[in-house]
Formats: sequence, structure tokens, C-alpha cells
Amino acid sequence: MFLTKEAVRLAAAGVIQGVACEGCPPLPELAKRYREAGGRLLVCPICFNARHLAEDTLVENASLGGTVPLWEWIGDEPATTFSY
Repeated sequence: MFLTKEAVRLAAAGVIQGVACEGCPPLPELAKRYREAGGRLLVCPICFNARHLAEDTLVENASLGGTVPLWEWIGDEPATTFSY
């Protein structure tokens, strides 16, 4: 998952909190499932640094990386994107 703008905060430890809806698993549990399934967070370094966030707060499956690592990750295969 490539995080930009305010979404970069989701890569900082302790930020993902709450429950999305009644009957839904807590957000920290969903983040844990994503991590355990091999999910990675690629965090825009420009957006991250602009918010004066500390790199040592990144969760274990997050790393700073911009468009070049993003395109390397996508590769030559078709990719589906989702933005909101």
C-alpha cells in the first residue's frame, strides 16, 4: 500500500485506533492481519517529512519510499489502484 498526504500518519505506531463499524474488527486487528499476511506500507517520504513525523515511529511493515520504489514494486504487470 502506498501512503501519501495525511495517510502517511497510518504508518506511525499507535495511530491506527478505533472500530470502523458495529460488528467490525477493531482497526488495530485489521492492521495486524494485513501485516501478518505480508502487507507492506510504502510511505511517501516527502509527505512524511512535511508533517515532521519521526522515522523511528514507523510500524514494522512500513518504510519510506517514493515513486521510484513504487514503480519498481508495480513492475511491468498491470496494476489496480484505489485512492480515496
